[in-house]
Amino acid sequence: MTDTHAPTSALDQMLCFEIYSTEHAFGRLYKDLLQPLGLTYPQFLVMILLWEQDGRSISGIGAALGLESNTLTPLVKRLEAAGFVTRSRDKQDERRVLVSLTETGDAMRHQVGHIRACVTRATGMTEQELLDLFSNLRKLRKAVAAA
Repeated sequence: MTDTHAPTSALDQMLCFEIYSTEHAFGRLYKDLLQPLGLTYPQFLVMILLWEQDGRSISGIGAALGLESNTLTPLVKRLEAAGFVTRSRDKQDERRVLVSLTETGDAMRHQVGHIRACVTRATGMTEQELLDLFSNLRKLRKAVAAA
């Protein structure tokens, strides 16, 4: 699948704008998919990390998502208020706050299985095209971060 759209404006010639507008399109897609679960996209990312490994520290979650604790803490507090997670102090190091799934939060993992398939289908891309895109985006992110 090749995009034959010829650039017609200065914005069309900016890679960063293409990535920015694509992120917004994904945001709208995820909003519709996550709204019935009562999750925002950043909250969904936190839940994915906790489903992989429960009992993560705020700093560990922040490092994985590239978020500062002043952004992440209110997000986690909202997840806690919704009954999906709990926060507690680490018994070995009182300075660390651990985030753990509640039964409700853990059970939610079974309600999100369709989301990946919906998003994949929405891309209109083949599995190989998506794998190539992942590889190229990771390469791009590393290069830009190093610049």
